[in-house]
Amino acid sequence: MPHEFRGAGRLAKTTPLYHVLKARGARFGTVNGWERALFFAPDEDFVDAPSFRFTETREVVAGEVKAVQERVGLMEVSGFTRFEVKGPAAAGWLDGLFTSPMPKVGKVALTYSVTPSGQVLSEVTVARLGDDRFWLGVAAAAEWHDRDWLQERLPQEGVSLANLTAAHTILVVAGPGSRDLLKSLSPRSQLSREAFPWLSVREVFIDQHRVIAMSVSFSGELAFELHVPNESLYHVYCLIEDAGKAFGLQPFGLYATESMRLEKGYRHWKADLINEFNPFEAGLERFVRLNRGRFEGCDALAELVAKPPRRKFAMMTLESDLAPAHGGDAIRMNGDVVGTVTSGGWGHRTGRNIAFGYVEPAHAADGTRLEVEIIGERVNATVVADCLYDPGNQRVRA
Repeated sequence: MPHEFRGAGRLAKTTPLYHVLKARGARFGTVNGWERALFFAPDEDFVDAPSFRFTETREVVAGEVKAVQERVGLMEVSGFTRFEVKGPAAAGWLDGLFTSPMPKVGKVALTYSVTPSGQVLSEVTVARLGDDRFWLGVAAAAEWHDRDWLQERLPQEGVSLANLTAAHTILVVAGPGSRDLLKSLSPRSQLSREAFPWLSVREVFIDQHRVIAMSVSFSGELAFELHVPNESLYHVYCLIEDAGKAFGLQPFGLYATESMRLEKGYRHWKADLINEFNPFEAGLERFVRLNRGRFEGCDALAELVAKPPRRKFAMMTLESDLAPAHGGDAIRMNGDVVGTVTSGGWGHRTGRNIAFGYVEPAHAADGTRLEVEIIGERVNATVVADCLYDPGNQRVRA
């Protein structure tokens, strides 16, 4: 099938896959200029009404989340930023840039870059495809931000840096049936739990198409990211969709992913992760390895770890089903402002209204009772110290 991509490679209205998604009811939004399905409407007349409150769209998204939780879902992710770093000096160079060491060959790791003063600069998923070959995945909106940062530090020899963002698209296969679905599509690949465990990366074949598969998840469910060359995208999507009929496959969009990541406590770059806070204030200390040798920002982090935090990241449940909290909403205790909301939304698997924010450290403990201002009303909130949802336990917090 011919493919025609506008501009820097965004999913265009002239591509076959766009029409497949549109035929399934996709309503599109944009992320850094790339078109992505936000959700899949039940009929042509359905209206996603703009509102600060919850709308009928919430129930549509609930169905998508339910499919991912109980069966298997399929999501197309255009514009995910992808850099390939390779060369004999690549591993050493990357080790000197980020807060945690590079993963072993065949593994995937999450790490961070920080500013000279130790504040969070960027979040990076690192997949090690070989001794001297890495893929760095960052948010779509961080493409030029991170490209420039890496380019400025690139050695004159021994390392090459290539931007593959416009060359590939991610297809996310998520849910308890995702592994069996992929096994049915790729019988030549080793996809068992033992051969392909959590946080692994493998090259697999789907029909004749070579794709890079990663066992990672932003939803908290069993999931696989398939990084598909764009020339293979339409065919691979159709193969997955066809095989998925036997597994109850359903497409899902960005709204469902946002709901699920909130339940897992996963931060969102440029919402919950900004350069106003350091990794310790953001609750990311497990990703900072100060004892492994020098890396960019390590001296600043060594000083910060010994100082009391100015603010602490807090996950909260809200006693309201009227509206979600929005970034910038005030967090109060006894009438005084003690923090600010960074993101929020409805958790469909737990049935909870969830908000993230930064608060004064004294108010960040598990069980602390607070108030959050939502569209002019003060709503009771409770701080929770851990994620709300775990696939094994269903609800961590009742």
